[in-house]
Amino acid sequence: MTLELWSRRVAALGQFRVLDPAAPVLGTSDDHHLRKVLRAGEGEEIVVTDGRGTWSICEVRANGLARTSDVHVDPLGIETVLYIVPLKGDRSEWVVAKSTELGVSRIVPLLSERIAVKFKGDARDKVLARWRRIGAEACGQSRRTYDVTVEEPVQVRDVEASVAVADFDGDARWSAVNAVAVGPEGGWAPDEWGSSRRRLSLGPSVLRAETAAVVAASLVVFGSGDWGFTLEGR
Repeated sequence: MTLELWSRRVAALGQFRVLDPAAPVLGTSDDHHLRKVLRAGEGEEIVVTDGRGTWSICEVRANGLARTSDVHVDPLGIETVLYIVPLKGDRSEWVVAKSTELGVSRIVPLLSERIAVKFKGDARDKVLARWRRIGAEACGQSRRTYDVTVEEPVQVRDVEASVAVADFDGDARWSAVNAVAVGPEGGWAPDEWGSSRRRLSLGPSVLRAETAAVVAASLVVFGSGDWGFTLEGR
C-alpha cells in the first residue's frame, strides 16, 4: 500500500460495512449514522469493507456513495486468539474493544472456576451480543478490514492444548505464541490448568485483569508479525 493511500484511509471520516466494496451501498442505519450523526457532507471520504479483507475508499454523494479508489484486499495475517474470563462491570467490554483495535482475530469467553459475574441464559446472550457489537465498532474505528470473531464461551477443560496461559509464575518466552488465556480478578484456581500447560509471564507487576488481557493481546499480535507492515514511498 502506498503512503498516500494509507493516509487517505486513516483520514477518512469513518469505516462502514458493505456487501461489496466494488459497488458500495450502505444499509439504512449506517447511512443515517453517516449523514445525521457524523454529519458527513458531499465530497467527504469514507472507507467501506466487507469484513473479509476487501475494501475501498468512497466519496459521499447526495444520493449514495461513489468509489474513489481501486478495490484492495489486505493480506490475511496469522490468526491470534485471546481467551478472557468475563469481568465485572464494563471492563470486559474495554478489553474487547482494545484487543480488536490491536488486531486479535478471535476472542473467546472463558468459563473459569473463579468467574465473578453471571454468565448464563439471557445475561450471557446479552453480553455476547454487546461484545460483538463493540468488536464491530472497534474494527471500524481502527480501519481493520477483517472482522473480529467473538465466539461462544468455553470451559477451561475444552481449551486446546496449544493455548498458553498467562500466569505470574510463567516464563517470558512469548515467541511463536498465537493464543493465550487470561484469568479473572481472583486469578486461576489451583490446578485449574494442570501441570503440562505452557505458562507465560506478563511482567513483574501485579496487573488488573483487564490490563493483563490487553498486555497479553499486544504480545500475541506483535509476536505474530502483524505490526510489521510497510508502506511504499515511506
